[in-house]
Amino acid sequence: MSQHLGLVVAMDWGGTWIRTSVIDGRGTLLWNIKIPTPQHTDKRDMLNAAENTLTEAFEWCGTDSVIGMGIAVAGPIDTETGIFYTPPSLANLDGVSLKHEWESKFGYPMYIGNDATLAALAEYHLGAGLSERTSGRGALTLLYMTISTGVGGGVIDRGNVLMGAHGMAAEIGHIKIDSSESAPICNCGGRGCLESLISGTAISGHARNILKSYDGKTTLSNDLLEPVTAKDVFISASHGDAVGQLILNEVVSNLSLGITNLIHSFNPDLVVLGGGVTSGLSDAGVLDSVYQIVLSSVMSERHKHFKLMEAGLGDASGMIGASLLVRASESVKI
Repeated sequence: MSQHLGLVVAMDWGGTWIRTSVIDGRGTLLWNIKIPTPQHTDKRDMLNAAENTLTEAFEWCGTDSVIGMGIAVAGPIDTETGIFYTPPSLANLDGVSLKHEWESKFGYPMYIGNDATLAALAEYHLGAGLSERTSGRGALTLLYMTISTGVGGGVIDRGNVLMGAHGMAAEIGHIKIDSSESAPICNCGGRGCLESLISGTAISGHARNILKSYDGKTTLSNDLLEPVTAKDVFISASHGDAVGQLILNEVVSNLSLGITNLIHSFNPDLVVLGGGVTSGLSDAGVLDSVYQIVLSSVMSERHKHFKLMEAGLGDASGMIGASLLVRASESVKI
């Protein structure tokens, strides 16, 4: 194989999928594997499944130069120690240190970060942010939000990652949106979090709860063997289904409120949305409605100076961000 400015083995581990890739210095995925995140099992089975993908990646690299490992994970994780702290989407890994598990085993330096934070880094340098700057438009402060199994985020300000004291900043899925006593309970244990209202998991659960007592006409099924998904909800809404439209409208409202709060907190000039639910909202044609609601809700004209767009790197953003983290830490030119 040709030289690739040094290779990085990168992983993006979320509540639904484990993605592992080998990435070169230009951010190109040379090899990758994607497996489901093990469900309803113990932490050792989960760790073994993820570890096996890393082993395959290193085997693929052969004698090519590997400069390190980059790991993007869902949920709060200490970036120095690699220890999980009550991760909602990977609950069985609470207290586990990935650095302890893997760094000495594979013999390469490991750098770890929140998956959405690292996706934000990738989008800033190589995705939506790069596209905006290349076009002569602004992208000084990028706010990234992933809406998938859970909801996460990251903020990049003038190229610098907002990390927080312990590398756990921008857990935007857990800002409080609904303070009522009937607000849904989130995986984090709180009530009324943004994640509990707009994630794919939340949309599916909300649909099932409505269908339990709904006696009107609907195209949505409450079959326990094939639970309704967020995608099902969005498709039904596009066909005029009353239940689907009700849920879609609630998602649009709650997402708009969440983004409005984040605009006031971080004053971004670029808001980038990623994840499977975002794709569904885009297909449903409602992202412009979200944008218009936010514009009508922010506190000043200057806060309106932002662009809302979809992620440019798709599912690869977390892994690419993890590879950039390794290169920055190893002082290798991106």
